[in-house]
Amino acid sequence: MSGALDGIRVLDLSTLVQGPQAAAMLHGLGAEVLKIELPEVGDMGRHVGVIDELGVSVFFVACNRGKRSVALDLRTDGGKEAFLRLVENSDVVVSNFQPGTLEGWGLGYEDLAKVNPRIIWAAGSFLGPTGPDALREGADIAGEAYGGVISGIGNDGEPVNTVASLLADHCGSQNLQTGILAALFARERTGRGQRVDVSLLGGQIWMQAPEYTHYFLTGELAGRSNGGHPLVHALYGVWPTSDGAIAIAGCPEHLWEGMCRAIERPDWVNHPDYATYWVTKEISAMMRADFGEIFSKRTTEDWSGRLANEGQRFAPVRSHDQVTADPQSYSNGYIAEVEHPDWGNVNVVGCPIQLSDTPTRYGTEVAELGQDTEIVLVEAGFGWEELEGLRERGAW
Repeated sequence: MSGALDGIRVLDLSTLVQGPQAAAMLHGLGAEVLKIELPEVGDMGRHVGVIDELGVSVFFVACNRGKRSVALDLRTDGGKEAFLRLVENSDVVVSNFQPGTLEGWGLGYEDLAKVNPRIIWAAGSFLGPTGPDALREGADIAGEAYGGVISGIGNDGEPVNTVASLLADHCGSQNLQTGILAALFARERTGRGQRVDVSLLGGQIWMQAPEYTHYFLTGELAGRSNGGHPLVHALYGVWPTSDGAIAIAGCPEHLWEGMCRAIERPDWVNHPDYATYWVTKEISAMMRADFGEIFSKRTTEDWSGRLANEGQRFAPVRSHDQVTADPQSYSNGYIAEVEHPDWGNVNVVGCPIQLSDTPTRYGTEVAELGQDTEIVLVEAGFGWEELEGLRERGAW
């Protein structure tokens, strides 16, 4: 069965995570993705997080499976000519260079629209395409810091910290692919492509819309997470157990009696302060201390069984190996086992979206740098003598 984006061709010029992951999702939805990389260097992601035994980068594998690799130096006349030929029969161009870079090479939106008025030119940046700091360069952790996320992580009185995930890149990726899909939908009505811009900063502000709204309406900062969420004053947060930790996502009134049974505190069923979902900040702090003492006395597995029996909204805090061992992760295709020609049977991250009529997919292999250059250009109409001319003019 064909995918939802079957027949759509994407030219992915981007590097590292923000752009490549967006293009990877488009591939998962059925699009053909050609990864355009600088000859001999390639995507910067090829060189970060490399597993020495395999000679590959986990970042590159995660974000580029299933794409074809075309090595072109877009700064040269030959590379530009070859790329514009590809643009003629493509639908989307994805990049995440410093704003103005592609324009400087004569490959901005206006330039490409002259070649193909239906082209969608989609760019991710650090701080956005306009404004006094638009030309600043930055990556994920700078986006988290600049957008205010890091300032809220951790406990009052302790140094700020980070999370073990590329939040800004992933949010930027989601926004980029959403913008592209919206532009493709609009093109069905208008017949015209358009420019799409997203940024790490914009994604981080959007991700924190409730926290920013709180500041706008009250003039007060939401504050640190302190093991939960600064604006959710309820039984909501993460508590240490005797051998790990467990997360509780609130306890509505209809679940409170069961919670009291699970923690063996029947005397709290009609507690004047605790037996309600929404409590004050002060009472929330008291609940956190009381439940902290209770949860510390049993193992995570014990608490998971007790809370599950009472239908509570909870989850054990799990590591990647525990998530990978859970059949729930496979039943929906979030993780899949595939047979790789070189690595044998390996797990890969699948597509988080499920479509009933146009199933999503996931790639297995990653292309060597430039392995598809000549065949893709031949498919685009270049003859072998023309390819030699492009090479002589610096295309690769």
